[in-house]
Amino acid sequence: MSLKHPLIAAVLLGASALSQAAGFTLSSPEIKAGAMIPASFEYNGFGCSGENKSPALKWSGAPKGTRSFALTVYDPDAPTGSGWWHWSVINIPANVNELASNAGAVGGANLPAGASNVRIDFGAAAWGGPCPPQGDKPHRYIFTVYALKTDKLDIPADATAALAGFMIHANTIAKASFTARYGRKK
Repeated sequence: MSLKHPLIAAVLLGASALSQAAGFTLSSPEIKAGAMIPASFEYNGFGCSGENKSPALKWSGAPKGTRSFALTVYDPDAPTGSGWWHWSVINIPANVNELASNAGAVGGANLPAGASNVRIDFGAAAWGGPCPPQGDKPHRYIFTVYALKTDKLDIPADATAALAGFMIHANTIAKASFTARYGRKK
């Protein structure tokens, strides 16, 4: 078996090994990579009392052939056995390279034209801020933008973040990520 075949390499190495593009970056003017997330972004519910506003995000260096973008925020440390999806946005036009602060508001009015929020693990199609259990070690929040080879992901309006993730990964040509942390004291 040869790793020269792209499908075999993707299966054996994992799609992420093939999808890193040099120069493709994601950042936030409000959340620094590796740092603690400010409390204002915290969820408002389940014992948390933040503003539940999504941070501004910017990306650059998308590879040639990018036809749209998707964005996710995922907590792999949530005590669920499967992590927790905090935000999922699909169908961001290829000419867009940023999301404004609070783009994840319920209803999608602050998203670029054509883009839409996907239902996350809080049950809403919107941003759901960090809200880890009190006293847990700070959780990691992985912010990822995906450059896609398709103009649009055609998924049902009530699709789960897992279904969106499947479609995103099936159409990814590159991705860029950063991780920040958040915890609540006992």
